[in-house]
Amino acid sequence: MNTLLIQKREDISETRVAKMVFPSTTNHYDTLFGGEALKWMDEVAYIAATRFARKQVVTISTEQVDFKRPIPSGILVELVARVIHVGRTSLKVEVNIFLEELYSDKREKAITGVFNFVAIDENKRPTPIFDGND
Repeated sequence: MNTLLIQKREDISETRVAKMVFPSTTNHYDTLFGGEALKWMDEVAYIAATRFARKQVVTISTEQVDFKRPIPSGILVELVARVIHVGRTSLKVEVNIFLEELYSDKREKAITGVFNFVAIDENKRPTPIFDGND
């Protein structure tokens, strides 16, 4: 694989998405519902994986997801996704969720996880991420 191409794709595929935590996304403790956080993480990981591979990709698994601190309602969160490993047909994307208080400079990592994707062809079969034209 071309190391220069991988580095270039890693750089352009980093994806950042900001969201507000509203009451409709919280649990009975008034903190972000874990399932909502996982949904957001998978979405931003998918975008990063697609931007890297420039092919159709599907989530095949998640690795450990660490909920380091609760995220209360009324907080701004930023999801940051980066490709951290590339195989022949698969890749790994690390996603971090940072929380930010709206009226201060306080920023803190709250959740970290790794999502695994595989590139697929038109028959939904695994296909190489890089082909002879890359």
